[in-house]
Amino acid sequence: MGTAPAQAAAGCRVTYQVASQWQGGFTADVDVTNLGDPVTGWQLTWSFGAGQRVTQLWNGTVAQSGAQVTVGNAGWNGTLGAGASAGLGFLGSWTGANPVPTDFALNGTRCNGPTPTTTPTTTTTTPPADSLARTHTVGRVKVAGDVAQYTWPGIYFEGRFRGTGVGVVLNDATNDYDVQVDGTTVATLVTPGRTTYQVRGLTDAEHRVRLVKRTESPWAAGEFGGFVASPGGEILAKPAARSRQIEFIGDSLTAGYGNLSTTRDCSGNGGIDRNTDTDLSYGALTARGLDADYQINAQSGRGMVRNYNGGDPGTDFRTAYDRTLQNAAADVWHNPATWRPQLVVVALGTNDFSTAINPGEPWTPDSLVAAYQSAYQGFLGKLRAQYGAEAIIVVGATNLYAQPAQQVVTDRNARGDSRVRFWNFDDPGLDHLGCDWHFSLADHRLISGSLARYVAGLPLTW
Repeated sequence: MGTAPAQAAAGCRVTYQVASQWQGGFTADVDVTNLGDPVTGWQLTWSFGAGQRVTQLWNGTVAQSGAQVTVGNAGWNGTLGAGASAGLGFLGSWTGANPVPTDFALNGTRCNGPTPTTTPTTTTTTPPADSLARTHTVGRVKVAGDVAQYTWPGIYFEGRFRGTGVGVVLNDATNDYDVQVDGTTVATLVTPGRTTYQVRGLTDAEHRVRLVKRTESPWAAGEFGGFVASPGGEILAKPAARSRQIEFIGDSLTAGYGNLSTTRDCSGNGGIDRNTDTDLSYGALTARGLDADYQINAQSGRGMVRNYNGGDPGTDFRTAYDRTLQNAAADVWHNPATWRPQLVVVALGTNDFSTAINPGEPWTPDSLVAAYQSAYQGFLGKLRAQYGAEAIIVVGATNLYAQPAQQVVTDRNARGDSRVRFWNFDDPGLDHLGCDWHFSLADHRLISGSLARYVAGLPLTW
């Protein structure tokens, strides 16, 4: 990396935000603001406090020696005038803990550290004692006392009420949510904390309310405490469950990672979380088009046997699939009798094959394919036992791993299971303009249309 000119800013400010995090990995957005004289080249330094490593960085060049990280400007963002900012982002790894660094310096001049976290607004509105019983809940949740806890993306809660308003009881300083009333999004709650969000000014009539979790948080559980009616109103019996059910299983592409962005570098437009909406992923769009309840059990960075860039060895997507809360190994998910999807769509393989095998990993290209296919067969066996012989299981893939995935289906069919099908959802029209080359909203819509057409030709009994 190049050496920055011998200039020192008289002051600087750094905002460091962990945009998304999963077991063993995370992405972070860093913004540095020059509070001193203009500079024509810069180096930003900091030290990690718990052994974290930068594995990939954009909008700059990076070197790391032990805990010390040095980031130099890219060729196009080296000039920082007084008050000007530069943004960068990176993919990192962690074990045990992931604290925020505090010793940032710009060209050797110490900065004032990350922007302080704001304290969420707290209210004391109490929901009715049977609030959760009056809520249609879809997704893996753990009821603990009078709250529902969850980590998987796309969890949603639906209710009915009569009156001019409704409150949404939450305790979550990590995730973002949409609040929808009568099919229209009336609010997006960004890391709301402990609060009762109030929707007011509605006509005095019967309404439907829906709360949906937009973001991923496999390391931290959110809490929903139910819906509460505004004064003079009433929470009604919960909406009926839909007869059609679909489960989507996958990685960041299924979770909708960065799908709202129109630029692959999200460091300057809010980061990964602000640009992610699982409710607008291809799975959610397809399910709503079919009037189906759905689960999106997806986790970024995870593969069938190998994670992104070989990270967190010894674990994979299957490690957390059997859990209610992804961060709780002992919290085993017991599938309720009410969840029997007629259709299961699995799309795992991007993280197995998208990065080169690193020295020290226990794979060759051939043995990785063999392990992938063997594990996939075992996973399909688990799904078949869990959901019965009539469920159709679709193995989805892009061109990156279409050949080994299709072979999994061919082998399964040869064993007599004809209700496992293959679907290639790659398309030349995909622009990959979401964060970090992920699917954009336009891509998710295109894939949803493709999936809807594919599903129309399946022998589903719903």
